[in-house]
Amino acid sequence: MSFNLEGRTAVVFGVANKRSIAWSIAQGLHKAGAQLAITYQNERLALEAKDLIVSLPGAEAFQCDVSKDDEIDRLFATLKERYGKLHVLVHSIAFAPAEALKGEFVATTRESFRIAHDVSVYSLVALARAAAPLMEDGGSIVTLTYNGSQRVVPRYNVMGVAKAALECCVRYLAYDLGKRNIRVNAISAGPVKTLSARGIADFSDMLKAHAERAPLKRNVNVNEVGATGVFLASDASSGTTGAVIYVDCGYNIMGF
Repeated sequence: MSFNLEGRTAVVFGVANKRSIAWSIAQGLHKAGAQLAITYQNERLALEAKDLIVSLPGAEAFQCDVSKDDEIDRLFATLKERYGKLHVLVHSIAFAPAEALKGEFVATTRESFRIAHDVSVYSLVALARAAAPLMEDGGSIVTLTYNGSQRVVPRYNVMGVAKAALECCVRYLAYDLGKRNIRVNAISAGPVKTLSARGIADFSDMLKAHAERAPLKRNVNVNEVGATGVFLASDASSGTTGAVIYVDCGYNIMGF
C-alpha cells in the first residue's frame, strides 16, 4: 500500500494559521500529490488562509462557514464543478464560547452547549453528507478529537462532551458510508499549541502533565499528527474505518 495521493482531490476544513493541525495535514496531502481545496470561514480569515495556500502550488481557497447549510451546499456544488470527484475530506473544526471553557462544567449554558455541538460535531455530519455523492470512487473522511472525550480534563468542559459525540458520529458515519467504500476515522491528538488551544484555561499545565506522564516523555509534534492524517487519507489505511487513532505519545494508556 502507498501514501501516494496523485490524481486525488482533498478538501481541508479548519486551517486557521501555520500552527494548526489542519495546515500540517494539508501540507502532507500536498506532498503526497493530492489536489487541494482549502476552506476558510469568512472574509476576516480569508487573507491569512490565502497567504498560506500560496506556498502549496495548485491549491485553491474557498469560503465556507460550516454552521450555514447554504454555504456548505454552495461549496460542494463548486467543488463538483471544479474537480468533478472528491477523495478526501479533513474536518479539523471545533469551537465553544470562551466562557464555557472556564470554571465548572456544571455552569455550561444551554446556548454554549448548542454552539459547541453544532460547530464541532454536527458539522462533520453535514460535510460528510455533502461530500459522499462526490466520492464516487470511495474516499476517506478524517476528523480530529481529543482524549477529553473519554476522561475528565478540568476546564475542557463542554468540548470534552462534544468530542465524545464527535467520536460516536465517526462510528455511525462509518457504518452508513461503508457500503460506498467511504472510510471515516478520527485522530485523537495530544495537546498541541494551536490557535484554538489558547482558549483553554491553564493549557500550559496540560502540556506539562502530558510530557511528564506520557510513555515517550514528551508532547506530540504537530507534524506527527499531520502524518497520521496522510496515512488515513491514503490506501495504506484501506481496511480502517470507524476508528479513533491516538497520536499523543502514549498518554492515553496511562492510569496516572
